[in-house]
Amino acid sequence: MSDRILKVNAYTTLDLLDGRAEGHGFEEHALAVLNVTADRNDPDAVKLQLELDNTDLDAVPAHADEIELTPEQARTVATALEDRAATVEGATDD
Repeated sequence: MSDRILKVNAYTTLDLLDGRAEGHGFEEHALAVLNVTADRNDPDAVKLQLELDNTDLDAVPAHADEIELTPEQARTVATALEDRAATVEGATDD
């Protein structure tokens, strides 16, 4: 990804994912970066960051999305991810 907004390095959670941007009247696919982080000093939230490669997008300007989660919210998301992962694994094992 060129012209990145998020810093992508060896500590990035996941990079080069298949991403999709959907809106009213458009749907575009692009490589994506997903990162989970927190401030190094005095963290007060877990940050979930997502950026799609803007070189592959026509309808969406270069940007990165970020949400801040409380520890409880982060654990809720982690549990939901584990549950869905088990569901997908169970479906692909058949």
